[in-house]
Amino acid sequence: MFHLNSLLSEAPSVIADDLNAYYDAFAEHHHLLFRDWRATVQRESAALRRLLRNRGVKNVLDASGKAGMHAAALALQQLEVTAICPTQPMLLCARENAAAFNVQDDITFVRADLPTLTDSITGTFDAALLKGDTLTNFITDEALHAVLGNLHSLLRPEGTLVMSIPDFDLLLEDRPRFVPRHMHDDQPDGRAILFDVYDWQNTDPLTVLHSTFVVSGKGDSYTAKRFGVLQRALRRAELEALLNAAGFTEICAECGGWELHITARRA
Repeated sequence: MFHLNSLLSEAPSVIADDLNAYYDAFAEHHHLLFRDWRATVQRESAALRRLLRNRGVKNVLDASGKAGMHAAALALQQLEVTAICPTQPMLLCARENAAAFNVQDDITFVRADLPTLTDSITGTFDAALLKGDTLTNFITDEALHAVLGNLHSLLRPEGTLVMSIPDFDLLLEDRPRFVPRHMHDDQPDGRAILFDVYDWQNTDPLTVLHSTFVVSGKGDSYTAKRFGVLQRALRRAELEALLNAAGFTEICAECGGWELHITARRA
């Protein structure tokens, strides 16, 4: 019989002190976070088109990294896109995903770390993206200041920053431990079942160990993998203060589900 508790207790874990090791391990599984990868990219493309309309945007820096969803979404709008990927395996994954939309040649992929981004990227951009939980994977104020400061310096005057983070103001009300995601029935080895586990830490600043489990198999034979990353439980007021300190103005934040969506301008 299939026993979930015993399966999870034996699940190989990737919980790395090195953030890039986490990205490397998760690269081949990242598309599973979405019920329908192609539909998600197309929806994101439409949402970004509405958001960037009338802002004079022709070239965009996608600092979201990971599997290239936002880079592909932007390239579908015939924008010039530079996509930052934290590791080579993640870069190759992002390029492969872009190829599924035939936009791989319309994106410049760069392997770089966000806290030292200006060592690898020069020039200016009309807009910059930092979406998903990318920012919250940096724990210290020093790292957060470095990331936001680099994005500010790479934007042209009046350039637009578009970002999102988990809505930790909402999450901290109940501090959920177990959050189901969804199931894919069409994987080569059968099913893939995804869910998240949050282990809240009593630290200063407040952090949470966020683990995504991927349970895969069929019949009575399943295996589980755990991908964990320590995240900064960044509240809205903290983020707005960081953005102000970096030189951003016209900061607008809106809640959407479990995400906080932010736009801001470089002064």
